[in-house]
Amino acid sequence: MKVLILCTGNSCRSQMAHGFLQSFDKDMIVRSAGTAAAGKLNAGAVKAMQEVGIDISHHTSDPVEMYLKEEWDYVITVCGGANESCPMFTGKVNKRLHIGFDDPSHATGTPEFIESEFRRVRDEIKDRFYDFYVKDIKGGLTPECYCGNQN
Repeated sequence: MKVLILCTGNSCRSQMAHGFLQSFDKDMIVRSAGTAAAGKLNAGAVKAMQEVGIDISHHTSDPVEMYLKEEWDYVITVCGGANESCPMFTGKVNKRLHIGFDDPSHATGTPEFIESEFRRVRDEIKDRFYDFYVKDIKGGLTPECYCGNQN
């Protein structure tokens, strides 16, 4: 099973989704990319994921062009608000999905509020990608080893 997760900058939401989906099933091939890859991960996303025991600090922010010649079972866009346009993927794809989220990197306010936005979006990504994993990848069967904890 090969899944590509797309966003614009590939520094935050797509990276968190990539981390969660890979944590659900180590045998899946999961990649993430962006149409305007930022070149580095958002520190808030890395910290939010570390808080739940998933290390994405080794991920790279890759341009979508790296993956155009590969075949994918799923390509999932995660862009969210009305101000964003979702990237198009022109490569060979079995199924295209959109699972949108707010961009916590646009949050403004106190450091505490900004951190809470990263946590909120992280938790939404975890829940919605776990639902996707169970329903679409596993055909509605909850994996026996899943206990709700991310280690």
